[in-house]
Amino acid sequence: MPESDDEYVQDVSDDEGGAHHVTQGTKPSTRRAAGQSSRGNGGWEVTRTWENVVEGEDGTISSTVEGLLEAGKRKRLLKDTTPLQRGIIRHLILIIDLCIAMAEKDLRPTRYLLTLRYAQEFVVEYFEQNPISQLGIIGMRDGLAVRVSDMSGNPNEHVTSLQSLREQEPKGSPSLQNALDMARAALFHAPSHGTREILLIFGSLLSSDPGDIHTTITALSTSRITATVIGLAAQVAICRTLVSRTNPALNPDEAYGVCLNEQHYRDLFMRATTPPVTAKTSHLSETTNGETDDDHDGAKSSLLMMGFPSRIVEAVKTFCACHSRPSRGGYLCSRCSSKVCALPSTCPACGLTLILSTHLARSYHHLFPLRNWKEVSWARAAKQRAQVGCFGCGTGFPGIPKGKGAVIPRGRAELNREREKIRGFEVLGMEAPSVAATAGVSESGRYECPTCRSFFCIDCDVFAHEVVHNCPGCQSREVVVAEPDAEDDGAGVEDRDKNGVESKRETFQDMVNAQINGRSAEDVIMG
Repeated sequence: MPESDDEYVQDVSDDEGGAHHVTQGTKPSTRRAAGQSSRGNGGWEVTRTWENVVEGEDGTISSTVEGLLEAGKRKRLLKDTTPLQRGIIRHLILIIDLCIAMAEKDLRPTRYLLTLRYAQEFVVEYFEQNPISQLGIIGMRDGLAVRVSDMSGNPNEHVTSLQSLREQEPKGSPSLQNALDMARAALFHAPSHGTREILLIFGSLLSSDPGDIHTTITALSTSRITATVIGLAAQVAICRTLVSRTNPALNPDEAYGVCLNEQHYRDLFMRATTPPVTAKTSHLSETTNGETDDDHDGAKSSLLMMGFPSRIVEAVKTFCACHSRPSRGGYLCSRCSSKVCALPSTCPACGLTLILSTHLARSYHHLFPLRNWKEVSWARAAKQRAQVGCFGCGTGFPGIPKGKGAVIPRGRAELNREREKIRGFEVLGMEAPSVAATAGVSESGRYECPTCRSFFCIDCDVFAHEVVHNCPGCQSREVVVAEPDAEDDGAGVEDRDKNGVESKRETFQDMVNAQINGRSAEDVIMG
């Protein structure tokens, strides 16, 4: 029986994306390639994650899972801690895509619901890391730009506005130009000493714009507004043009990321909580006489006047100057004595920036971040046998195994074992690092501060770098040494130093326990 010129491809279900395909062709190779491409449209990729799990010496995978969790924490902490000039007074507009493309379920439960949840977490973390900054939210749906919340420094208002979006459904097409124009108008009155930023969450592959969007991008660049884009589907050419023209000194890949999974999406979201580096660039603009004007330097140093008001509680309700709402509590402006509801804010009467001293202190750690702690090898741990527990929380360290106290050169067999271990990184949806990248994970479970030489566990490492932003060992060593009396021969100084170490260690341990129990670190300090 002669061969037919037509090739039959088996039917697949609608969920698999296939159908009954009949492809024409004259050569068998052409027919085979066409059939494979047809099948490829309805296929899926299978990741054999169970092959990445390596059993431990005891025959279980508990040690592997613990190592993966510890590696995930260390990967989040290992970042550049070089002190750089950053804009700690930020003005950010969050643009969220609310079109029909956000109803896709490639991110569970849907792109829309997951984005709203991450946006609420982002608002809380943004004001935690940037307490003297401002934030506004804009949505895109039905070809229009919708104002979700106005520019404000109160996170509760933004969270309430985001929660109200859960009652709505994504629909229509996005309009990137309308959203950028509204964001530019909202950032137009932002003071020159602060940053002007746009964070765009784009889940569609198209934009329904009423005009030329390149004109809008040029206006954003002229206004010194920087844009960062997080894509949910794929890279879009106009979004890459947006980030490249508004961030000329930055690699476009750093300002435009496409999420791979839910965890990667959250990491891209939370990366925007760190203030951007101030670039020393000069934006020249032509005047009416044809000359250039360089009054808009990107990194011009200037003094900013701020007020530190005191909180009052009145017996009778009075109207606040910011919302015209009756309230008993509030803060009085240091210059004009107008009452505002919450801090930080700008006095609506005289325009003075009103903050608390704690807000300024919490923004300070971005300029001088805490140095990364080094992993401790078994040989180093054997030399410091006196440190049997974590300096922060007091948790005991694992004992030093036999034969691990000396420095042993790493041979080919050990490198192969390390390669087998890092294969398990894909279980958590993380990119598998190289063998050299595993240096961030301590084999002894100890991490050493390079300044005070104290050992800490991984939980205290995370807590100190993400919440406290201070090393408890370094803070304990900062003791005022008084002049010793003649009768005690300096013994009193050592006692006071020791007592200071113990008291601060107990405070840090209380903060760690409070973080685990759900209390904030500020409540412990105030208590």
